[in-house]
Amino acid sequence: MPSLLCIAAAQSISAPGEVRANVQGHLSMVHEAARHGVQLLVFPELSLTGYEPSLVAGLVLDADDALLAPLRDAARATGMALVVGAPVAPVVAGDKPAIGAWVFGADGSAALYRKRYLHPGEEQFASAGSEDVHLRRLAGQSTALAVCADTTHPEHALAARDGGAALYACGSVISEGGYARDSSQLQGYAADLGLAVLMANHGAPTGGYTCAGRSAFWAPGGGAVVAAPGAGACLVIASRQGLAWQGRVVDVVAQ
Repeated sequence: MPSLLCIAAAQSISAPGEVRANVQGHLSMVHEAARHGVQLLVFPELSLTGYEPSLVAGLVLDADDALLAPLRDAARATGMALVVGAPVAPVVAGDKPAIGAWVFGADGSAALYRKRYLHPGEEQFASAGSEDVHLRRLAGQSTALAVCADTTHPEHALAARDGGAALYACGSVISEGGYARDSSQLQGYAADLGLAVLMANHGAPTGGYTCAGRSAFWAPGGGAVVAAPGAGACLVIASRQGLAWQGRVVDVVAQ
């Protein structure tokens, strides 16, 4: 019998600029996800700092930063790959920081994806990444990472598909006003490109945006498997046995 695949979006709530507190909140979600057998847990854009443009330059985080050690340790202890959002060093030294997604593997590895396409206005505080596609094998799946505005560029998802990705994993900041458009585009990638699509959104306001929550998963072919009903801290879990997907939402007490 094919092995079970279990992935999840962590719809987390970030305290502005409070990395240490946000790490603890992330750990609460990791431990709850482990109880449900999650193998890959994806957090929203800039989840460790909140989406706070004025704070980005002072909050750059490296994989070896002691503040992130509990997350690296938790990935190993639970056997779960984690994708967490943070400001990171730019591609070119001396540029503005990049908007990054750190990947902590169950094997102790660490990898970095930098947001390829900036949202209008983000160039004032951030520089863009250079990778058209960033593929990693996570939870046994060829996974392409995306950060928010990346997903509004169809060429980004197409590069993921053409690179052999089975899963398109996105950490986002999506407001109520933008949700219908952005979620429809993500569902379109599942329908038209045959990708499984996982999207993690913030569960509370951040950086002046009233986030919609409603983190979601779409199966290859475009079927909407599961979505959070609104804002608030929760896990949106999608699991597959064979070809059949099922989903559930688990509330998590915000830290």
